[in-house]
Amino acid sequence: MPPRLRKAILITHVTTSVGWLGAALAYIALDVTAVVSTDVERVRSAYLAMDVIISYAIVPLALASVLVGIVNALGTSWGLFRHYWVLVKLLLTLVATTILLLEAQTIRSLAEAAGSGADPHGFPGSLPHSVGGVMVLFLITVLSIYKPRGLTRHGWRKQQDERRRHQEQPTTPVA
Repeated sequence: MPPRLRKAILITHVTTSVGWLGAALAYIALDVTAVVSTDVERVRSAYLAMDVIISYAIVPLALASVLVGIVNALGTSWGLFRHYWVLVKLLLTLVATTILLLEAQTIRSLAEAAGSGADPHGFPGSLPHSVGGVMVLFLITVLSIYKPRGLTRHGWRKQQDERRRHQEQPTTPVA
């Protein structure tokens, strides 16, 4: 991948990933409000706002982060399956996105019920999911920065193949 394109993809990946984390933190503030507030209108508003954030910020950012992250990994020497930290990031991101998509349906239902005038105080909050999601996103961020060593079997084989190719290349005699 040409350097400019690689940097543009990396910037897009970092932006969507950090945006996802930031939107999830804003969501937690609303989730806490929905769980602890005694003001019925505030709780209703929190559920309605949670639906907006999850539908128009968190889900799109999560999907973009997954797609751009895969493109980024495939376009760099890190690869998608060469290093454990990349593979773990991918798996954690896919699990988090899957749970997010399931939870988004629940939040949409809660928002519809809150908007219809039902008393939202009996609604189950999504705080365990949102806090757990932020913890997973934080772990993914840590893996991105520290890049722990360790090649997968696929990565080790690729590395050995590259070394063999470099050793087999004929050298030109110096005149």
